[in-house]
Parts: sequence; C-alpha cells; structure tokens
Amino acid sequence: MSCIYVSMHELSHRLSGRMLQNIRIVLVETSHTGNMGSVARAMKTMGLTNLYLVNPLVKPDSQAISLAAGASDVIGAAKIVDSLDEAIAGCSLVVGTSARSRTLPWPMLDARECGVKCVEEGMQAPVAIVFGRERVGLTNDELQKCHYHVAIPANPDYSSLNLAMAVQILAYEVRMAFLQSDRAEQPQYEESPYPLVDDLERFYQHLEQMMIGSGFIRQANPGQVMSKLRRLYTRARPERDELNILRGMLSSFEKKRGSD
Repeated sequence: MSCIYVSMHELSHRLSGRMLQNIRIVLVETSHTGNMGSVARAMKTMGLTNLYLVNPLVKPDSQAISLAAGASDVIGAAKIVDSLDEAIAGCSLVVGTSARSRTLPWPMLDARECGVKCVEEGMQAPVAIVFGRERVGLTNDELQKCHYHVAIPANPDYSSLNLAMAVQILAYEVRMAFLQSDRAEQPQYEESPYPLVDDLERFYQHLEQMMIGSGFIRQANPGQVMSKLRRLYTRARPERDELNILRGMLSSFEKKRGSD
C-alpha cells in the first residue's frame, strides 16, 4: 500500500501559486486584436492568466489567437467589461501605467516595486495592473482610480514600448517577486487588510456630498479639491478599520448637521 503525501513546501508553493490568479492585467480600450494575443502570451510565460478587456474597440479574433501562440486559453477566458470600474471591482490594490505627471504628482512605483507590492497584496485580495490605450494611455480620471502609478524607465532617447512589451516587463517583475516570496521560509503578510476600491469610492462620494452640503465646495465649480483629497488618501492608504472610522466621522457630522 503506497502512502501519498504533500510536503509543506509543496503545499505552500501551490497556495502561493494561486496568488498569481489574484493578479489582473487590465487593458483599456485596446484597438488591435494582435496586441491582445501578444499580451496573453507575455502573461502566460510569467504565470499570469487573469486578463480583463475594458470596452475593447474590437473583440478578440483569429489574429489574437494566432499571436497568443499557445496562450489562447488566456484569450478565451478573458473577461470583457464595459468600464474600468467593473474591471477593478473587488481589488484592494490598483496600479496604473503612466508617465510621471508634473501637474498632479501621484504615488509612483518603479517596475520592481510594482512587482513586489502586487505579490504582497495579492496574497490577500485581487490586485489590478491597468494599461491604457495604445496611443494615448489612460485618462486623468482613470489614473485617479489607481492607488499607484508605475513608470518604466526606458531610454529617454527612444522610449517606444508597445503594449505587449510593457505588460511583459511588469509581468516579469511580478514573477520575480513571486519566486522570491516563495523561497522565503516565513513570508511577511500585512496584518491589517486594505479596503477594496469599491469601499474607497463610496467614501469619496460620501466625503464629496458632505463638503457640498456644508458649503466647503460648490457643486457647480468644485475645482481640484476632490482630486487633491483623493491623492492625499491614496498616499496615506488607510486600512479597512481606518476607513470605517472616517466613514463613521462623516456620518456623525451628517447627523449633527441634520439635528441643528
């Protein structure tokens, strides 16, 4: 009678391998199906399979399958959604690819830091790495939905990276961080979970309503106040319990104002 068992190391490897399934690659309004296939190939070589297509201008076709070159299963399982909000729903971390902004600086990561942070938080909840349109990237509104921006420090004299190249670089860094954490005997996890993006959006809506109701900002001309507050809270990254305290404070102020 043979004895079948799984070592603790192998079990840990399997569990951490599932973590890679928590990492979403999100493509916004992709215009070329060949890019979808090339991205799928770049993902699968690094162990990533969770692809989201936000309002693609064309649906995946035979060219996408052809350029996927063995990663057609990633294309076949891709989730097609209408908005970025749908693609990042349920995520605790969202990283948007962007050049460094001079007008509204946002918390930035380099490619290596992006890989490490995605792996750390992917142990607990889904995370998303968001790539914009081939020609114009992500809009300011889309970038403000991201906790961090990541910029690839390409040669400034020739920084022409196509979509699949950019995905390949970040997917590689995710895999390197994953392999490093898998080798660690006692990986460090965050003790307090971060709120999901859905909860953060509800908080921002609540905060904006309170500021309008109190007269702090004018609904017709809010200016940059909400953008700067989003940047403030994004930089602070409140944990779930801290966000609950902030929501409770807003509700308390709301009740007090209503009783006056």
